[in-house]
Amino acid sequence: MKRRHILSGVAAAGILAITLSGCSGSRTGGGGGGGGGGGEGESDGGKVGVSMPTQQSERWIADGDNVQSQLEELGYDVDLQFANDDIPTQVSQIENMISSGAEALVIAAIDGTTLTDVLQQAADQGISVISYDRLIRGSENVDYYTTFDNEEVGRQQATSLLIGLGVLDENGEETGEEGPFNVELFAGSPDDNNATFFWNGAMEVLQPYLDSGVLEVPSGQTDFEQAAILRWLPETAQERMENLLTIIGDTEIDGVLSPYDGLSIGIISALTSGGYSASDLPVITGQDAEVGSVKSIIAGEQYSTIFKDTRLLGDQAAKMVDAVLSGEEPEVNDTETYDNGVKVVPSYLLETEIVTVDNYEEVLIDSGYYEASDLE
Repeated sequence: MKRRHILSGVAAAGILAITLSGCSGSRTGGGGGGGGGGGEGESDGGKVGVSMPTQQSERWIADGDNVQSQLEELGYDVDLQFANDDIPTQVSQIENMISSGAEALVIAAIDGTTLTDVLQQAADQGISVISYDRLIRGSENVDYYTTFDNEEVGRQQATSLLIGLGVLDENGEETGEEGPFNVELFAGSPDDNNATFFWNGAMEVLQPYLDSGVLEVPSGQTDFEQAAILRWLPETAQERMENLLTIIGDTEIDGVLSPYDGLSIGIISALTSGGYSASDLPVITGQDAEVGSVKSIIAGEQYSTIFKDTRLLGDQAAKMVDAVLSGEEPEVNDTETYDNGVKVVPSYLLETEIVTVDNYEEVLIDSGYYEASDLE
C-alpha cells in the first residue's frame, strides 16, 4: 500500500495540464508594455549589468546565457558576472558594473537582504534595477521584478507528490487512499525569498493530509526552519537526509518533498547509501528540470520536477530593461504579492509545468529546451 503508484502516460496527462502548456505563448503574447514592441530599434543600446548567483548550478548558467543573448539581440552591451555564491563577490561585481557605466542592472541575488547599500549607489547614478527570479529585499531601489509563480511551483510539487503516492488521481481528485504515507519535507535556502513561497504553496496542499493522518512525517520535522537547506547545497541536503534516516530508524519513507533538483540528487544519494535501491526509492519531487534530474526521472529514481522555462524568464527580463531604457513602462501582471519589506515591487510572473517520465519528451525535447542527446 505504501509504495508509489506510477501513472501511465494517459493518466498523467490530465493533472500535468495544471500548468501551462502554453508557456511558449508567454514569449509572444506577453510582449506588450514596453519591451516587446517599442524596444527593438528604438533604444540607443547601452550597457547592462547582469549579476547571477553562481555557476555551480546549470540552471543559473542557462539563465545568465539567456538574459545576455536576449539583451544582445536588442542591441545592448552586456556585462554578465557570476558570484559563485559569495555575497561580497556579488556586491563587488555590482559596484564594478555601476562604476563602468551600466545603465540598468539585472540581479539574481544570493541573499536578497544584502544589497541595500550597493543598490543605493545604483539609485544615486539613476540606474534602474530589475530583480531577477529572487526578490531583493529591504530596498526601495528595486524597480521591477520578474519571476515564476513561486507559490504555484510549491503547489505543483506537493500535487505531484500526492499523485506519485496515489492519494490523488490524474485529475487531482482524491482516490480514497488513506495511508498513512510516511513523508519527509525539505525546504530551500532561508536567505532566498522564493524558498518561503515554495514552502507555503506546498504546505497549503499538504497540510490537510497531514492533519487527517493520510500523511505522516516520521521525524516530526515540519517547520520551515527545520527543513531549510542553506544555499540550496546538495551536500547539505544529503547530510540532512542521512540524519533523518538515523532518527527514524527502520521506518520506511514513501515520499520526500524536495523543492530543487540539486537537493533531490543529494537526497537520492543518501537514500541509496542508506539501503534503498533505485527500484524502491520514495516518491521524490524537484524543480528546474536540470539534466541530471531529468535523467534520474527517466531512470525511475526521481519522480517529478517543475520546469521553469528560463528562456522565457530571460526574455521577460530583457523586455523590462528595454522598456525602462526606452522611457516606457514595462508590462507587469502582479502589483500586490511581492512586498520586499519596503515596497511592493511591480512584478511579471511566468508559469511553470510539472514534468514526469510520462511527459518529459513533449515538454523538454519537443519544445527545444533540450536535445534528446542531452538526456541520454
